[in-house]
Amino acid sequence: MSSSLRRLYEDLRSISVTVVYPPGEDRDVVVQQLQRIGCRLKVVWPFPAEPPAGVDVILFQVSQDLEGRSAWNASAVDAAFVALSDYESPTTLKLLLDTRAHGVITKPFRSSGILSTLVLARASQGFQQRQQGKIEKLESTIKSRRQIEKAIRVLVDYQRMTETQAYEHMRERATGLRVTVAEVAAMLLEAHEAMEKLGFATAKPASGK
Repeated sequence: MSSSLRRLYEDLRSISVTVVYPPGEDRDVVVQQLQRIGCRLKVVWPFPAEPPAGVDVILFQVSQDLEGRSAWNASAVDAAFVALSDYESPTTLKLLLDTRAHGVITKPFRSSGILSTLVLARASQGFQQRQQGKIEKLESTIKSRRQIEKAIRVLVDYQRMTETQAYEHMRERATGLRVTVAEVAAMLLEAHEAMEKLGFATAKPASGK
């Protein structure tokens, strides 16, 4: 067995999996295969109002129980979502799409398809989390730049600095305080807003020649 395949199996044996599905032969097939893989397993029924917390993978029945339950959405849960679909009717497909599941297993359930679905669902969730992290970082960067630009404008208008001088002033203060320029900009804007509310924020007149 290659090292990458060994790591894959070790990962699957370490994860916690919750199965949300009614009792019966179909659930037994899924549960028994998960037990063979070595996952830490928990079975939940009846269908809960919210997805179980503190687990790595949730396998759940696509049913009318999902209607109106916005919490059952992969983007809102820190777990891989695998749908267990009994039918492929338009209603079921709509419910499935609403969950944004990372994987789906359709009846008749077979032990042979569960391992690959787990692997792909975990990979899909990991990719989704990385992309979300990049988006959040980008949004934070954009917000910081806007704050810095706004703070520069305040210093230009009220302290009669040039844009270069304003940025250098904030950079020096950031170095002295051991914080980022964005944090200094936020402090400056907060102070300026407070001064405006008190009626003290008045632009300095341009110096005469």
